[in-house]
Amino acid sequence: MNFRPRTKEEPEINLIPFIDVLLVILIFLMLSTTYSKFTELQLTLPIANAEQLRDRPKEIIVAVAADGRYAVNKTSLEGKTVADMAAALRSAATAGKDSVIIISADAMAPHQAVVSVMEAARRVGLNQVTFATQSAAGK
Repeated sequence: MNFRPRTKEEPEINLIPFIDVLLVILIFLMLSTTYSKFTELQLTLPIANAEQLRDRPKEIIVAVAADGRYAVNKTSLEGKTVADMAAALRSAATAGKDSVIIISADAMAPHQAVVSVMEAARRVGLNQVTFATQSAAGK
């Protein structure tokens, strides 16, 4: 018989394997997370503080209405095709290839209408395209 008193060892918890397991779980969750689809995003149009537009001969202002109608330099277009828009841009480009197209689209205008203006500008050879925004004070 062994009558010697035993010294009890304090129980010890090794945290290193626990931390390793948590890091593996964290990496797994980060890689397997699904994000919102683009169709589920709610978009708001950009707002910028910009100076008032000045009447410059190099600028061509293209307005896109909410129903997809176009106006080039405050003149309404009859057709809605890319060819009609290209013809209107060609006649409005008094500065030639140096003309700047300013697209002023309604907030509810279809995206395809804006893309059609950009395609017409590409066909005509006008590479300088910018977008008009409303000022933050206007809201």
